[in-house]
Amino acid sequence: MSQCLNPDCLQQNPPKTIFCQRCGSKLVLQERYRGVRVIGEGGFGRTFLAVDEQRLDTPCVIKQFLPQQSGSAALEKATELFKQQAFRLRDLGKHSHIPDLLAFFPQEGRLYLIQEFIEGKNLLDELEQKGKFSESEVKQILIELLPILQFVHDNKVIHRDIKPENIIRSSQTGALFLIDFGVSKEVGGSVLTRVGTITGTPGYAPPEQFRGMVFPNSDLYSLAVTCIRLLTGCFQNADDSDALFDSMRMQWVWKEKISVSKGLEIVFDKMLQDLPINRFQSAKEVFLALQNRKFPTPPKLPVSAIPVLTVPPKIISLPPKLPVSPTHNENLGNGLILEMVAISGGTFLMGSPVGEGNDNEKPQHEVTVPPFYMGKYPVTQAQWERVAVLPKVKIDLNPKPSQFQGTNLPVENVSWLNAQEFCTRLSNTTGKIYRLPSEAEWEYACRAKTTTPYHFGDTISTDLVNHNGKYEQTTDIGKFIPNAFGLYDMHGNVWEWCEDEWYENYIKAPDFGSNLISQRNIKLMRGGSWIDDAKYCCSASRRGNSRAYRYFNCGFRVVFSPIT
Repeated sequence: MSQCLNPDCLQQNPPKTIFCQRCGSKLVLQERYRGVRVIGEGGFGRTFLAVDEQRLDTPCVIKQFLPQQSGSAALEKATELFKQQAFRLRDLGKHSHIPDLLAFFPQEGRLYLIQEFIEGKNLLDELEQKGKFSESEVKQILIELLPILQFVHDNKVIHRDIKPENIIRSSQTGALFLIDFGVSKEVGGSVLTRVGTITGTPGYAPPEQFRGMVFPNSDLYSLAVTCIRLLTGCFQNADDSDALFDSMRMQWVWKEKISVSKGLEIVFDKMLQDLPINRFQSAKEVFLALQNRKFPTPPKLPVSAIPVLTVPPKIISLPPKLPVSPTHNENLGNGLILEMVAISGGTFLMGSPVGEGNDNEKPQHEVTVPPFYMGKYPVTQAQWERVAVLPKVKIDLNPKPSQFQGTNLPVENVSWLNAQEFCTRLSNTTGKIYRLPSEAEWEYACRAKTTTPYHFGDTISTDLVNHNGKYEQTTDIGKFIPNAFGLYDMHGNVWEWCEDEWYENYIKAPDFGSNLISQRNIKLMRGGSWIDDAKYCCSASRRGNSRAYRYFNCGFRVVFSPIT
């Protein structure tokens, strides 16, 4: 259908109609954006699901400025906020978990903002559909949302309206997206202290926000409130009463409604402090506290002083001696074990230094990675076949997709979408959240505390790695020496899918090990394969391919994060 955008009409018209059959208004904006139906209304106007006719009817969102405010000052402020949202989306849409700005223009006396459409449900819809969230589900929300907030704050923006309705879970990938920057605020310096219009949602906004002041950790307060409401299912009532907040004592009493682990309780208590100075000061601090670890941040050195940018040490024949990593064995049934190695968290320099590697591996940057478990080997064909017969979630899996058959050979000829289905089926069966690694996790695990191009030194040979076509196919897992973490085949054998979207370089990369994912098509691969030259098998080497791409050198390994 074609939705009329005239606020006094809103007639539904037949597809491809040019002018509204009722009021005569033009139905297509800028000769390309056609409204389909109304999907939301708010103080600033209406939101429409739409299609971009110049991009094969790709779904998008039309936001129409239609303020309810009266009076010139209020209208001027509302117009400023709507324009501000466009600027925020332009700058923040570079992050794959934030909808991208596609266009911003006036037409027929009204302002329109066009943005990327994220297909899925918001967390309030999820709550109403399935009931209260579990502690592990809320922790996963925090793990996904905190890197997005850190990116937002690093770009000098404060969201100011974190709540379940503004967090959408993609129906295609399961990734969380942060939306609606209509009341976000740009920070001058490190904090905003100018008194301004009070914005945000009662029941979520921190005390300082109602005084016209806001700080980056104001968003952390609202995120904590979002989480405890998802845990308890309790919301503020129309009369402002709130089962989670004692207004006589001015205290949160959410712990009377639900019990969580001591670690999460401590994190929430600090996020919900009345005084901003008593809260965590950054999303990164919360992220690390959730892992029950405090990673020291090394001092920022000038580029010339970073040791890794000098000539790396000469080749060593064996990995450096580190403590043996403990393992976790996941019983898949039928005598099959998925061996997982515990990877201790830490900070490392990710990417290639000056004079080494490709441009897409630069700039080299410091990343902090929380602890996680990673598959000791790439997923084998026997493991794949076992999981492929588990109940379907979204797509069918071919039990025998590989070009080269063998139970202990790595599974190959599988796409990123296939790997996602494998992880979801495995998670549903085991109760753990298995997933693909972020590329930061992958490189950190591959390097195993080394700074050379390979985890065993500066150069590579076919005695150490299956590459360059010597063996004419994949080889059994465990044939070559492991790295210092006890991981096998991190170089060569099969390319390994990562969770992330492909980006051309690391200019806006996150600095604490999170992944960059979205509904976009090109995904990230690491490690090189049996047919690739040495340069593609380096620790820092990376390439992108369509998430549906399959070939006889494409495999993967799985990870999961420990819940403390």
